Amino acid sequence: MCAIVGVYGDEDAVKIAYYALFAMQHRGQESTGISSANGKKIRLVKKRGLVTEVFDENTLNKLEGCCAIGHNRYSTAGDDSILDAQPVFARYKLGEISVAHNGNLVNKYEVRNRLINRGAIFQTGMDTENIVHLIAKSQESKLEARIKDMLKKIEGAYCLAIQSRSKMFVIRDRFGIRPLSLGRLKNGTWIVASETCAFDLVGAEFIRDVRPGEMITFEKGKEPFSEQIFEPDYRPCAFEYIYFARPDSIIDGKNVYDMRLKMGRQLAKEQPANIDLVLPVPDSGVAAARGFADGLGVNFEMGIVRNHYVGRTFIEPTQEIRELKVKLKLSPIKEVIRGKRVAIIDDSLVRGTTSKQIVKMLKDAGATEVHMRIAAPEIKYPCRYGIDTPTKDELISTKYSPDEIAKGMNADSLGFLSIEGLKKSLGYDRDYSLVSFDGDYFAGGSADTPSCSDCD
Repeated sequence: MCAIVGVYGDEDAVKIAYYALFAMQHRGQESTGISSANGKKIRLVKKRGLVTEVFDENTLNKLEGCCAIGHNRYSTAGDDSILDAQPVFARYKLGEISVAHNGNLVNKYEVRNRLINRGAIFQTGMDTENIVHLIAKSQESKLEARIKDMLKKIEGAYCLAIQSRSKMFVIRDRFGIRPLSLGRLKNGTWIVASETCAFDLVGAEFIRDVRPGEMITFEKGKEPFSEQIFEPDYRPCAFEYIYFARPDSIIDGKNVYDMRLKMGRQLAKEQPANIDLVLPVPDSGVAAARGFADGLGVNFEMGIVRNHYVGRTFIEPTQEIRELKVKLKLSPIKEVIRGKRVAIIDDSLVRGTTSKQIVKMLKDAGATEVHMRIAAPEIKYPCRYGIDTPTKDELISTKYSPDEIAKGMNADSLGFLSIEGLKKSLGYDRDYSLVSFDGDYFAGGSADTPSCSDCD
């Protein structure tokens, strides 16, 4: 779920990267970093914290050059430490290199053990460090060839921004699991980012999505060079539309907000309820709740206020913090809720902890009935492609039926969008990755293969 950005061809590349990361803060809040290259040297700043906490004017001024890559971290592998922040920088035979990575390598441990047997020393728990070692240990004479050599040895989901002292390389895995878009500013500066909302903030024009299996090379005085490294087998992750992406982003030509509206309308067809009011769990449940209300012809109200100074609970690394932040984050408007039969719409249900607290909160606020509706199918499998879902035993839908879950959280009913309903909402033009819902680990392995979350 991490955010990556790459900017090439502008003396203000670092500041453009900073604003792009700010726009994509929702994709990761644990740490952030930017590395810059001026043709002679790479400089790097990275720390734990939000973009606005890590960078200020003085810090940004220390980074110079017409090329910058950046990263916001959401951990699915590795430890919660500054060593695991990105980009990852290294000096090697050909000079200096910096790498920013979004995704998960499913053969991480196999590759790491081979590298350790060859004498590699690892400082972090990140799979991204595998990439750096593979490039450094390649016997190819040029960086481009070393990158291609590395790509042959890794499997899984990845969007990469790789920076040398004078060039930038951007790569997307053959499945296109994570989004990556190419844009251009009016002055000709190129920008690549995980989401198009970054383009809107910096004034860049969206050009196209980076193709699955494609590598684009940026070099001074030349137009970007595109090379299809792998034959595409496009399987974009449905969770980008359900939860991850900002609603104003466009992924694969589809507006995220519009997709969530369609999911809500489809949910109303499949899981209607006799209610007075529809409420969203803010913020990611808002569009689906509007669609659900439209589908039923029932009033929609923002009956829960979110404190935006508290981070997204799903991406916090510990259960203790997750439980505390639900109370800090959400507050009901009692005057709207009291005496009403309400449907509360959320984007997904993972462990059930947050939902149970929300149901209690609404009933304490005077709701006579609370019907929980989820604008996604039941999550029954861990995802090893870069989503921080827990082990299979922690997923509530693997152990209990919707009726049992509803009883456990004291909800009057619980309904999920079906897998077919999700496909219908997203459209049948793509074969979406639905790993969390159907266990189809298409990139090798099986549903019984341990996820990165299991291993870490």
